[in-house]
Parts: sequence; C-alpha cells; structure tokens
Amino acid sequence: MGRHCQLVMGPAGSGKSTFCATMMTHCQATGRRAHLVNLDPAAEHFEYEPTIDIRELITLEDVMEELDYGPNGGLIYCLEFLLNNIDWLEEEIGNFDDDYLIIDCPGQIELYTHFPIMRRVCEALSQWNMSICGVYCLESQFIEDKTKYFSGVLSAMSAMVNMEIPHVNVMTKMDLVEGDYGNAKKDSEDDGEDAQDDKKKRRRRRRRLMDKALTSRELERYLDPDPLLIAEEAAVVQQEQSTSARSLKFQALNQAIVQLIDDYSMVSFIPLNITDEDSVEYVLSTIDNAMQYGEDLEPKEPDDRIEYE
Repeated sequence: MGRHCQLVMGPAGSGKSTFCATMMTHCQATGRRAHLVNLDPAAEHFEYEPTIDIRELITLEDVMEELDYGPNGGLIYCLEFLLNNIDWLEEEIGNFDDDYLIIDCPGQIELYTHFPIMRRVCEALSQWNMSICGVYCLESQFIEDKTKYFSGVLSAMSAMVNMEIPHVNVMTKMDLVEGDYGNAKKDSEDDGEDAQDDKKKRRRRRRRLMDKALTSRELERYLDPDPLLIAEEAAVVQQEQSTSARSLKFQALNQAIVQLIDDYSMVSFIPLNITDEDSVEYVLSTIDNAMQYGEDLEPKEPDDRIEYE
C-alpha cells in the first residue's frame, strides 16, 4: 500500500501554510485523498482543519507559560517532546494506509540545519513505510537582496544535506513577480489610462515588454542559482568602499561561498504561482516524481463520486 507525504519546510513567512492549503485544494480538485498534518505547535489559523495536529499533544503557549521559555527555546522543546512521544504520531498516522499526507512544519531554520530533530522525524516516518519528499519553500522577495537570497540558498542546501531525503526547492509567491513566472499586468489594467492617449499606451506597452524580457532573464539566474550573482554584488561593494584587510577577508569569504555552491550544484528552485493551476500542477508532479508517488498504489473504485442527474 502506498504511504506518501510532503514535509513542507522553510523560514518563517516563506508561505508554507499557503503552500499546504494550495496543495490541499488542488488534490481535492483532482480527486486525490489528502490530509493536512500540523507539526507547528505555535500555529493559530489554517484554511483547512488539520487531520493530525501536534497541538493536541503540546502547544508552544503552554510551554512558555509553564517553563518560562522563550518562543525559540519553547519550539525546540515541543519538537523534542514529540520525539519522546513519537508513538503518538505513529498512532495518528496509522489510520492512513494509502492516503497522501501534507505535513506543515515550523518555520525555525535550526530544526532543519542545526538540530537533528526533523531528521529523526523523517527516520521515524521511513520506518513506518512512508515515502517522503522534503519541500523547502523560499519566498520570491529574497531575490531583491542578493546576499539574503544566497543565505536562503545555503540554508536550503544545508537542509538537503542534513535531512537526506528526496528534496524539492520551491520559490513561492511568484504571483508577486511580473514576468513569465508571475502574473504580468495586462494593458487593460492600467489605472487612469485614457483610451484616447494612444501614444502613451504604446510607450507603456513597449516598456512593459522590455521589463518582462529582462525579468525573465534575471529570474533564470535565481531559479538555478548563478554563483556569479554574489560575485557581482561583492564587486559593487568593493568599488564603493576602500580596500582594507577586512574587505579582503569578506571577499575571500564570498569566493568560498561561490565555490561551495558551484561545487555542490544541488540547489535549484521551481517557481510557484498559486493563481496558476498549471504552475501548481507542475510543482505537485515534480514532488510526486521525486518520491515515486503512484507506483505502488492499488486501484480502487471511488466511494464519494458526485452523482449527476
């Protein structure tokens, strides 16, 4: 029997919960039976009610009140408490023999890069005969700052190395980016545009087409990380600042980062525009392919098909 799950990871605010809700909606629309699993003890609101919820076992609020922990220490305590009571999770998951689980994880990067907590959760899931695919979400706003973007690339690479599971990196919130991968603004959407001002319309259209082509070319360098981006950024900073021993050290660090990314060549991102069904389907099919979803599923007749008169 096929047991599959997505382990949705990423920094806080990267769109993990929105990603999970989008996957749930798409799975339901395509007739796939999916369930949402919440492993974030600090979560408050969900578009879909979780079928399995860690808050039934422990909550961050209770830990902070009773043990006087801060939010970060309390979150780590909650996940360690889950590991110590992993039988609870096994019992909850045991009822889903051939369903598809989407696991929404906390947004604390240390859980994937520094502590072995989530790795041990994955080991437990594997022992329960579950096929796992890690989904690392990074929001598109990171590309506005090259240094911030490469910190995200390095954290994704660290998660891939530490987790040791099939992995897909997703660039979320692409609906906020104009170009081929986002929602390019249509000519008819211009605010306050006068129908009689044809000259301004043509000039605005030409400028938008040029911006679109430039955006598409630049986005390719971020979806498949180009190490030269950080080298270019370092060159600009070096020109603006006088050369010193400290700047030379940072230049050597940047070169080491570039070499690391280039040597491993592991990280690439799939753009996700949640307003585009084709984009959602492409991301889901990539995840399915990574964990070989469907190869061991047994055919069965649907039991909840809508009957039309």
